[in-house]
Amino acid sequence: MTALAALTGYYLRASFKSKFAVVFGAVQPVFYLVIFGPLFSRSGVGSWDTLVPGLLIQLGLMSSGLVGFGIVFDQRFGVLERLRVTPARRSTLLFGRVLKDSLVLLIQAVVIIALGYALGLHARLTGVLLGLLLLTVLSVGMAALSYAAALTIRQELFAPVMSTLMIPLMLLSGALLPMSLAPAWLDVVSRFTPFRYAVEALRELFAGSYASPTVLWGVLVTLVFVGGGFTIGTKVFQRENT
Repeated sequence: MTALAALTGYYLRASFKSKFAVVFGAVQPVFYLVIFGPLFSRSGVGSWDTLVPGLLIQLGLMSSGLVGFGIVFDQRFGVLERLRVTPARRSTLLFGRVLKDSLVLLIQAVVIIALGYALGLHARLTGVLLGLLLLTVLSVGMAALSYAAALTIRQELFAPVMSTLMIPLMLLSGALLPMSLAPAWLDVVSRFTPFRYAVEALRELFAGSYASPTVLWGVLVTLVFVGGGFTIGTKVFQRENT
């Protein structure tokens, strides 16, 4: 536990050396909130209580999905090599990174929610807090998979591959527009992505429904996704760091 706390603190200090990078991670959802939000709320498709949870999942996908950039640079500049000689377990080295990423995401998500309240969000605090917990857990699995991808594919391919994957996953999740508006075939395809269940669960939580089947499914799918993601990430991390 001491090694995990020390590693997480080390990664956090490294992240906050560039406060601009932390803030920049939330810029895209903020733009969507400010520019797309008024159009969305007037369209009759949904309200701020529908859009803000979707943007939080978008934030989680884009931020956690691209954290592998960090380990690419650590490999390039020898930081990862120095960490390998520490007595910390390989799984601890990975979890320290993932925990740092989740904490940074949490800060960004709070900024999005605060802005959402200023624009018209009416979600109850209990639902928001539970939603933040679900988002944080989801980000653990996404970040672990991102690190696994960064260690597996060629360094120059990481950015285009992950960027290409993130956009369709975000759209299929229904983060921007509910998948109930989609054609039947697209609706079916979206059900094979874990992020749709997370989006729908988050919207239910923001609406004040804490134990509905949608929430329970969202929690279950998220836990399965995180378990699989962290297992894959740990195996890849151990293989690449032996």
